[in-house]
Amino acid sequence: MSKHSLLLLTLGTTLALSPAVAQQKTAAPAPAKSAAPAGPTTAAGTRLVEKVTRQPGELVIPYEKYVLANGLTLIVTEDHSDPLAHVDVTYHVGSAREQIGKSGFAHFFEHMMFEGSDHAPQGMFDKYVIGSGGTNNGSTNRDRTNYYETIPNNQLERALWLEADRMGYLLDAVTQPRFEVQRATVKNERGQNYDNRPYGLASEYVSKTLYPYGHPYSWLTIGYLADLDRSNVQDLKNFFLRWYGPNNATLTVGGDVQPAQVVAMAEKYFGSIKRGPAVKNNVLPTPRLTQDRYVSYQDNVRFPMLQLVFPTVPQNHPDEVALDALAAIIGGGKNSLLYKNLIKNQRAVQARAGHPTAELGGEFNITAQAFPGKGLDSLEYRVRQSLTEFERRGVTDEDLLRFKASRESQLVSSLSSVNGKVSTLAENQTYTGNPNYLTVQVKRLRALTKADVQRVYGQYIKGKKAVVLSVLPKAGGTAPARPDNFTVSPAGYQAPADEYQGLSYVKGQDSFDRNVVPAAGTNPVVTVPTLWQEGFANGLRVMGTRNTEVPAVNMLLTIRGGHRLAQNDQAKAGVAALTAAMLNEGTQKYTGEQMAAALERLGSSITVSPGADNTTVQVQSLTKNLPATLALLEEKLMRPRFDPADFARLKKQTLESIANQATQPVVIANNTYNALLYGPGDIMAVPVAGTTTTVQSLTLDDVKQFYQQYYAPNLAHLVIVGDVNQQDVLPRLAFLKAWPRQKVTLPAGNPGPQPDKTRLYFVNKDGAAQSEIRIGYLALPYDATGDYYRAYLANYLLGGEFTSRINRNLREDKGYTYGAYSGFRGTRYVGPFTAQAGVRADATTAALVEFQKELKNFRNGITDEELKTLQTSVGQSDALRYETGPQKAAFLARLLEYDLQPDFVQQQNAILRGLKKEDVQATAQKVLPLDQMYMVVVGDRDKVFPGITELGYEIVEMDANGNRLTPQTNFGSSARPAAPVPAPEVVKAKSKTEGADGRKSKRKLKKDDNSTKVKEKGE
Repeated sequence: MSKHSLLLLTLGTTLALSPAVAQQKTAAPAPAKSAAPAGPTTAAGTRLVEKVTRQPGELVIPYEKYVLANGLTLIVTEDHSDPLAHVDVTYHVGSAREQIGKSGFAHFFEHMMFEGSDHAPQGMFDKYVIGSGGTNNGSTNRDRTNYYETIPNNQLERALWLEADRMGYLLDAVTQPRFEVQRATVKNERGQNYDNRPYGLASEYVSKTLYPYGHPYSWLTIGYLADLDRSNVQDLKNFFLRWYGPNNATLTVGGDVQPAQVVAMAEKYFGSIKRGPAVKNNVLPTPRLTQDRYVSYQDNVRFPMLQLVFPTVPQNHPDEVALDALAAIIGGGKNSLLYKNLIKNQRAVQARAGHPTAELGGEFNITAQAFPGKGLDSLEYRVRQSLTEFERRGVTDEDLLRFKASRESQLVSSLSSVNGKVSTLAENQTYTGNPNYLTVQVKRLRALTKADVQRVYGQYIKGKKAVVLSVLPKAGGTAPARPDNFTVSPAGYQAPADEYQGLSYVKGQDSFDRNVVPAAGTNPVVTVPTLWQEGFANGLRVMGTRNTEVPAVNMLLTIRGGHRLAQNDQAKAGVAALTAAMLNEGTQKYTGEQMAAALERLGSSITVSPGADNTTVQVQSLTKNLPATLALLEEKLMRPRFDPADFARLKKQTLESIANQATQPVVIANNTYNALLYGPGDIMAVPVAGTTTTVQSLTLDDVKQFYQQYYAPNLAHLVIVGDVNQQDVLPRLAFLKAWPRQKVTLPAGNPGPQPDKTRLYFVNKDGAAQSEIRIGYLALPYDATGDYYRAYLANYLLGGEFTSRINRNLREDKGYTYGAYSGFRGTRYVGPFTAQAGVRADATTAALVEFQKELKNFRNGITDEELKTLQTSVGQSDALRYETGPQKAAFLARLLEYDLQPDFVQQQNAILRGLKKEDVQATAQKVLPLDQMYMVVVGDRDKVFPGITELGYEIVEMDANGNRLTPQTNFGSSARPAAPVPAPEVVKAKSKTEGADGRKSKRKLKKDDNSTKVKEKGE
């Protein structure tokens, strides 16, 4: 094999408890929840089924697998590298268990699982998990629903008690009022992620066109609003009783835990829960299309979109990996056919191919967006010509090498956290009955041949029929690829048998009192990573730490300045972003395609990203390939190509992207809000990408000049985290030592006048299903232990996490939104305080009232209970902060960005421990000027405007480009003074990385077309 070949990923040592179990490890995957032969059994009837260990150098997740007497599968994996634990409960039920007319139940029920149970009433789950410094969430897809917590290891027993309580003691706590609130929340989620999002309904059209009427994949996990409207509490209770038994669940626990203790806790809290009805795996045939099915719909988008979808194979099918490789070759990057034939020559804005799979089927999809006014018929022709080209060229050795290396790197990265290890084990057990299925996937990857890829193309794509979707701009001017020729028909549909008859709710009998909350163990001892530092003569500062959990390295190079460097010449706004984009193209030695190929062969990535205050260069590499990756970094950073053709293409794409922002309410709200915050004198009032006017005027010489002047070591710092020693990596950074320094003075912030009173700025967006709200003002620059940190602590209770006052009110109590939050975003410069949400259009006025009420009430002080929650939640969150390579890199970058000592964490903890209610109130009164904030609303005028006019605010109407439609009066008071920021070689400046002090746990939405996640924090 070549030096780029895969790591030897061998099967871990398996302690077989019977010949049948050992055979299962190498035979075809067993069906989920299959019976296992008897092994060692505890007094409570729990059987040890298998134990997998790892030998040095092997990429295997060690675990022990048990089955409790009630059928619950328990998997435990030890990882003592960090004092935390991750708990996952996966139920083998998703939207594929729903029926026509009752879509969305699986996801809706996921919401209800956070509404309290017999012994842990509403709010207690978050109180104990988030209040102890942990995070929790849940997600639903077509085939499974899971609930999970990452917690300090001293909270493990409490987490298991909570999960068991909602598995066995939920239904009496499901009330009609809570049902109604969560129904409204799910509707908000649909509005935010589907109805109000560009192309958000594309997956819905594909699903109902590809799959037969009544097939459980013919609707999305989120479901239809009409189905949600006719659902009732009893429907949800029946869903729980049918599918949420322990025999249809897998409990997976990982981290700093002891298997024997986990088994004992699982037996105590889960053991008495009654077994549910038997569950058989779903098996349905792959859809067979007799003709290409053309469908179309209109959306509030700028770029017409074409999507071709071919039915393929379910997940874990032997052909899955070959189809994945085919997708990469056809549309997976700069060396793909779609890039060459559509993007490189500017015939499409973007084009890609993918192969998502699920338990009952897979979909090979090709998606391309045309430039405005361009026909989708010609785009379809070019896509199909690319498929024909693949037939002629076939699969090369290079294609296969790049795919295998990239997939290997992805597998390694997925195991860098306890969360990743636990999720992998849980998913594999749920779908295959074999937690160690990773080794099967690796064997298939290693055995993949060119002939395999060529064969699956002929078997699933060549000459086969597809769904062809056209998404057309509402503004008109674009025809679909072909006229619609398909209508969903219920002919031949037969309703499945009713699976909800005769269900009864029987609670288990315990020998202990479940009302007693398990005591937390001793607080974990968290140590800041051991650091090394180096300073180069040219001003570059380097910091690193070794992390040997996975054979990989993360590097983060931060170059100060970013978008702010256009402060003194705002006609060049957007030059920082275009410069970064050009560095992601070719070098003097490599074209952009050649560079991409070289990185893919290594399974590495190098990404240059522009920002408001900094430009960052992120590097990821397997340890064995770090020398070669650093050689490519030298090429990218020191010898960019600056090809005129690349510049012309990227400039055109940027201009189209800027024009496209007028279709997105979220972007309109953010841009309008920033323009008001900073005013015309500050570059921060202009988006990082620039405006149509500024970008049109930019030249390639502007980009070259920006690179030569501002890409400098004395503006930069580098962090290195991973399985590499200081003495091994520093000699390979000689090219950075030779990087010439530049004489640069960073610009001072120049914010405009702050509001003399609160006004409401309204932007109309016809047809918007939701309104976007932003409320705030320019508040503070970042500091680690001063006013900013104290403001962060105060806001944690106001709007900083899921259980905060704002989210609890607007989402959990009122059902106005999918998520409402507030926060401070200071950097080395003054940054804003912002409260924000996307809310139902009909709740816009009421939501504004509630926002103002919460801001006002918070100034009146907090309770003793809130202070305790703040101290325990923030105080114990350190256990979760330094686990992965990217987390450690972010922490180190913060130290360099702000010239902090590692013990700043101890200083923050001392402030936190000494905090009093009066301190929080004083901070709130200082940093929440209720009567001097900007209030921005973007929504449908017909739905929203009549209500907001009754609130008593002066209303200023604006258009989507930031132009005032209401005559301007004197809206400002004196400007906030801003001290200049000296050059880094003269004075070391304070700064901030995203997330301030790193303590804020953000529950971000992670979804695909058929997966929905609950409780997430919006941005």
